[in-house]
Amino acid sequence: MMPGARAMPLPARLLLAASLALGAAGCASNRGTVPTEAFDPIEPVNRAVFRFNDVGDRYLLRPAASGYEKGLPPEMRGGVRNVFSNLLYPVTIANAFLQGKFRQCARDGARFLLNSTVGLAGIFDPATRVGLEENDEDFDQTLAVWGVGEGPFLMVPIFGPRTLRHGVGDIVDAPLTPFANITSNGVDWALGAWVIYQIDNRSRLLSTDHLVFEAYDPYIFVRDAYLQNRRYLALDGNLPEDDAYLDEEDYLDDEAGPDEPVPE
Repeated sequence: MMPGARAMPLPARLLLAASLALGAAGCASNRGTVPTEAFDPIEPVNRAVFRFNDVGDRYLLRPAASGYEKGLPPEMRGGVRNVFSNLLYPVTIANAFLQGKFRQCARDGARFLLNSTVGLAGIFDPATRVGLEENDEDFDQTLAVWGVGEGPFLMVPIFGPRTLRHGVGDIVDAPLTPFANITSNGVDWALGAWVIYQIDNRSRLLSTDHLVFEAYDPYIFVRDAYLQNRRYLALDGNLPEDDAYLDEEDYLDDEAGPDEPVPE
């Protein structure tokens, strides 16, 4: 190191290393080109983590989500969902801007402002009623637009399936999420908010559990469903017509679930 030079902070070094790894992965992508197979070089390790996560899901998260669904009426669950959607919307606004979607960025900003005020901090969703539809953008999709490949598939303890690019995107997006720093009267509410958010998300997937349970290989099913969903988002739903692997009807949206009435 040169005299007087400052050491690079650890998070920055990790991001730099991850970016270099993405570049070396050899699977550069853009909005019109995506890989059609899973790049899973550490599958044995990923399978072990998948089994660990599955135990936690079966005995902790799934029962909590089931109780949450049975204990709260659909209207209240819809209000919780709206609040989290609104709190997380700065991520979408920022990444729409970074992707050059300036008109969408302006509409997303108006949506956030309207729901934060007239919608009472996001409990209600008047923006959708006036035509300001919800969008979904994150830094993983931004990196895809910039031509960065998705990198290897990773099964992360607790957090579940990711690609290397998606993991880096989560780190970059984190400061814009409500889970980074929620305090009130000196009490940090971030962990509690994150737990409620995960339980609410899991409750929306209860109706799809049988697909995983009945799959010949649940690990492959979850991995491929995740990858297809992320590639679908990276393409904004504009799937190549000549790519049989990318079938729009096969996508599983990690935010999808049974239709429920939500406050508007």
